[in-house]
Amino acid sequence: MDDSAETALRWSRDCAREAGIRTVTTGTGAALRLLAAAADAKAVAEIGTGTGVSGIYLLHGMRPDGVLTTVDLEPERQTFARQAFRAAGFAGNRARFIPGRALDVLPRLADGGYDLVFCDGDLMECLDYLAESLRLLRPGGLVCFEGVFADGRTVDSSLQPSEVLRLRELLRTVRESSTLVPALLPVGDGLLCAVKRG
Repeated sequence: MDDSAETALRWSRDCAREAGIRTVTTGTGAALRLLAAAADAKAVAEIGTGTGVSGIYLLHGMRPDGVLTTVDLEPERQTFARQAFRAAGFAGNRARFIPGRALDVLPRLADGGYDLVFCDGDLMECLDYLAESLRLLRPGGLVCFEGVFADGRTVDSSLQPSEVLRLRELLRTVRESSTLVPALLPVGDGLLCAVKRG
């Protein structure tokens, strides 16, 4: 990535820190960029815009004519992301910002219209995100979930909060699915990826 992208990433991370939002790590970002490039992604849906950190990585991996559709409950965060994308050198038409709750927005997106869906939203809704992602993805498309290690709590045998139990259910569902080819990448706080079979 060039200097403008690195500067935009630093600024986005600073905004997120001030707002108390966790962002993807550099390793997770690099994996997302690689996956978007490997998928030759022209259309990507992102659940959880944040301040634009993951979006910058995704856009860098996507085709030059690709469009990122990003959904977040907080329009203010999307304003930061819009500025970050511009600072990173992306034209305004490369991203479509939709404010709102993901499960209200996703049903309005086109069936089979996406190459990659990146989920970094409410952990309690992860199984619903998976169901929507399977509808949104073209055959051979990728779905990715950020934060599935939950700081190591998904493998901890002690009593866990409901978010962690939901993540375990997501991991089990993806592993047992006959329509998905999954891999758990040990970057950041765990990146669960799965390819939708044709």
